[in-house]
Amino acid sequence: MQNMKKKNGKTARMRKTEGMYHIMVLPGMFFLVLFSYVPMAGIIMAFQDFVPAKGIWGSQLVGLKHFIYLFQLPDIAKIIRNTVIIALGKIITGTFIAIAFSILLNEIRMRFLKKTIQTLVYLPHFLSWVVLASVVVNMFNLDGSVNQILAAIGLGKVNFLGDSKTFPLLIIGTDVWKEFGYNSIVYLAAITSIDPGLHEAAVIDGASWWKRVWHVTLPGMMSIILLMGAMSLTGILSAGFDQIYNLYSPIVYETGDVLDTYVYRIGLVGRQYSFGSAVGLLRSFVGMVLLLSANQLTKKLTDQKIF
Repeated sequence: MQNMKKKNGKTARMRKTEGMYHIMVLPGMFFLVLFSYVPMAGIIMAFQDFVPAKGIWGSQLVGLKHFIYLFQLPDIAKIIRNTVIIALGKIITGTFIAIAFSILLNEIRMRFLKKTIQTLVYLPHFLSWVVLASVVVNMFNLDGSVNQILAAIGLGKVNFLGDSKTFPLLIIGTDVWKEFGYNSIVYLAAITSIDPGLHEAAVIDGASWWKRVWHVTLPGMMSIILLMGAMSLTGILSAGFDQIYNLYSPIVYETGDVLDTYVYRIGLVGRQYSFGSAVGLLRSFVGMVLLLSANQLTKKLTDQKIF
């Protein structure tokens, strides 16, 4: 009887503590619902000929008209191709460099040097592309510092911002430079959670540094790598509007125009709001399908689910 009373008292205290945590979460949940779920009512615009003067409830329903129109556009195949190529380039290159950087950073034993390097590589993530775009333009234009270096070593100048072939590489490279340091935080945390005894056992067995990385570090990071990769797939049709918008020009539309920039020109500048909503809804649907597929694939490969 006494044990039952103690157990009930402990349960009551736990419920009281959990209740306080739930109250702390309520403001965040309120803003999440307000800014993420309430606006979803605007999805109906994708199935309307939306007229701002009439509003959402007064505009005429047209069904799948805008989705059909999207796939009838002559440039849509090229735009989707550009979007997927740039997005995949960012995901694959950025993931590889972030993993490699986190592994190398973990090998640094001087605390001051490690913190200094971390600060330097994390900093670009917190700067807007509105600011960084001017830096990139000044560095990579025909008279910029990069072309001056190329000319000084006997190589010809490259029109990074005006050549359709090099522009996607510039977009991918500058995005990786901006984000890899911040992304490496997650991978560094995964490395520090690996049991040091596994590395010690590998050293005793005579494993070299590279073999320890390949057989101990990378397998220990695999669940986090799969999680980050799956989360990145949701943005496969979003190649980064703010970056491309601040760097591209009509000269590089052939390889630099992506869904986001196209929707901006047609949907907002051209005031085709329903068409822009249809493209955004389609992009979100594709991202959801890819995330669910990645979740099932992860379960089959590692016996773990992302969610």
